[in-house]
Amino acid sequence: MEKVQLELSKNARVVLEKRYLKKDPQGKPCETPEDMFWRVARDIASADRLYDEKADIEFLALNFYNLMASLDFLPNSPTLMNAGRELQQLSACFVLPVEDDLSSIFESVKNTALIQQSGGGTGFAFSRLRPKNDVVKSTGGVASGPVSFMRVFNMATEVIKQGGTRRGANMGILHISHPDIEEFINCKNDPQEFNNFNISVALTEDFLKKVEEGTEHELINPRNGEVVRRVPAGDLFNKIVENAWRTGEPGIIFIDRINRDNPTPFLGDIESTNPCGEQPLLPYEACNLGSINLSHMVKEMEHPEIDWERMKRTVHLAVHFLDNVIDRSRFPIPKISEMVKGNRKIGLGVMGWADMLIKLGIPYDSQEALDLAEQVMAFIDREGKEASRELARIRGPFPNFEKSVLNKPGSPPLRNATVSTIAPTGTLSIIAGCSSGIEPLFALIYERNVLDKTRLLEVNPFFEKIAQKMGFYSDELIEKIARRGSIRGMEEVPREVQAIFPTAYDVSPEYHVRMQAAFQRHTDNAVSKTVNFPQSATIEDVRKVFMLAFKEGCKGVTIYRDKSREEQVLSLPAFPSGKEISLEELSQTRHRMARARPKITRGTTERVETPRGRIYVTVNEDDQGICEVFVESRDQEADGLSRLISLALRAGVSPVEIIEQLWRVESREAVFDISQDGTRVLVRSIAQGVALAMGRRIWGPSYTGPYGAHEASLFPPPKTEEDNPRKIMGGVCPECGGILEYSEGCLVCRNCGYSKCG
Repeated sequence: MEKVQLELSKNARVVLEKRYLKKDPQGKPCETPEDMFWRVARDIASADRLYDEKADIEFLALNFYNLMASLDFLPNSPTLMNAGRELQQLSACFVLPVEDDLSSIFESVKNTALIQQSGGGTGFAFSRLRPKNDVVKSTGGVASGPVSFMRVFNMATEVIKQGGTRRGANMGILHISHPDIEEFINCKNDPQEFNNFNISVALTEDFLKKVEEGTEHELINPRNGEVVRRVPAGDLFNKIVENAWRTGEPGIIFIDRINRDNPTPFLGDIESTNPCGEQPLLPYEACNLGSINLSHMVKEMEHPEIDWERMKRTVHLAVHFLDNVIDRSRFPIPKISEMVKGNRKIGLGVMGWADMLIKLGIPYDSQEALDLAEQVMAFIDREGKEASRELARIRGPFPNFEKSVLNKPGSPPLRNATVSTIAPTGTLSIIAGCSSGIEPLFALIYERNVLDKTRLLEVNPFFEKIAQKMGFYSDELIEKIARRGSIRGMEEVPREVQAIFPTAYDVSPEYHVRMQAAFQRHTDNAVSKTVNFPQSATIEDVRKVFMLAFKEGCKGVTIYRDKSREEQVLSLPAFPSGKEISLEELSQTRHRMARARPKITRGTTERVETPRGRIYVTVNEDDQGICEVFVESRDQEADGLSRLISLALRAGVSPVEIIEQLWRVESREAVFDISQDGTRVLVRSIAQGVALAMGRRIWGPSYTGPYGAHEASLFPPPKTEEDNPRKIMGGVCPECGGILEYSEGCLVCRNCGYSKCG
């Protein structure tokens, strides 16, 4: 067998060098992408010796190398990053228990830190925690409730960068019957809160029945099982729908359906999922995932067709690979190792689905595409289970098989309790050079700004090839599509081409749901998919999709309405109307949008005297200058003032302009504040006190504003643009300035591989 020649795009190499390749003490890559794939292949192949001392490890390693180097299949990121290295933690998905006990809660916080440090994402159900203001007999006090403890987990994630390469991500789930459910539903309305969490509500079929009947729903204290109060089910569902419409969260999971598919109910109920919702797991379970590149499973010929034989070979080798990962992974907690090796769950999924449809000439939003989705996933599921049975014949079934629901008379045992999962493939799809997961294309044309500020437009290669072949390609057309966002309705583009190149916002929400459901029908675990809505969508539109997802058999659903998140990066502001805008308008739109708060800031806290009392002003900076201000004061309005200042700073308003406006706020009272050099500065309001602290941060401790004891310029010259760049991120990736997509529950930059879930 010959070694496959590795062919990677420029973007893929950038992502690998930045996030995956082994680095020397100076942070420079000390292995090539080829080295990385060999490192992973040899390490994962070595697991075969556990079952056969004479196993040909080098031959298997070559098979595994070719599987990855061909980009036909890629395992989840922790496997690529850590296999064959000291860390050796290879799984992406974990769920930890959160019991109604303080020591248990903080044990889970510690375990969260260990998992995220090793590159995993964590899911939690907070449904067992007693509600806010409930009695705590051991102390005589009252409970603070699930949402308050979520803040502890959120902060733990804030200070940990996963494995040095992946950002912490969590899933927080609360059962619909918990008394604090309304607080939970609203907990992410503040964009600064829980920015390391995705949240979902666990809905029951009984609750949804009550919604349809218009009856009341019982909220039950999990501590004692007593009914706390009854609320109209419809009102509670409305709150979920309205918040999802407003911010994209909470998502919903159908917990009864998830537990009907629980292969080991004797071990307990499934209460939570991993951060993107596609992997339901029992407490202390973990799962390793991998994805087949469907773009490569098409025979290139005059009339393209699916290469079923290649897909079969890929599935069987991928299942072997993922089962070996379990044996090679070093888990940070012994209980996790025990659960994982007891059930041996794996999650084989797909990416490049939109590309496959394009190659076959099938519109994403068509019945033909839905039928093919079922056919493809049924094939993968069937062959995946056959591969698992083959492994079971050689290695034995998963240890908990006998007590599992899979132990049926006449049914051959399986090596793995679950085989299939449709996971997000943000950075993996960049490496593989294909479309993400089962999502439609996010855009046909991407804008890239290179170092010399040159604007480059990168065209989807399939569209470019077809456009050139059919003779309608032109630079003017590409520029027009870049501004417009969609080719549907463009006279310059043939209708048959318009049909097979829809973007995420061209596809109706109903088709998004039906596509998810088509894959779900043949997937053991769940499906990561975002249902995209235009900005003009109504709350009722979201409600219909939630109910459709339930009726179609999905295990959960996540929606996103365009422009509904502060941090969203809009590469195509005209989505989805098709209205053309100028490049100048595009730039202005980006500058109006607030960029996300940086993960790490640096700053100072200064005490300032004001007529309303002493305040403490914290002024923080990142590499672009001042980015946020916090004001601690007895006056509650000071908090609102600091939030508005912080938002204005991140939206690109100059701090000099903000200081100027704050100095204009005066009262009849005045006090003196004393600067570090002993100069007295007259302060007439809290706003002026904040302006003083901001000015001292920018121009030094001698800054006095307009009312000092000595002459001072009202506004000393600000730093130059080069000294203090005001690169406004509103619409761009915080690491490279590229375009972010919101899909599969994550923000992903297809330029550098930056991703953020939560």
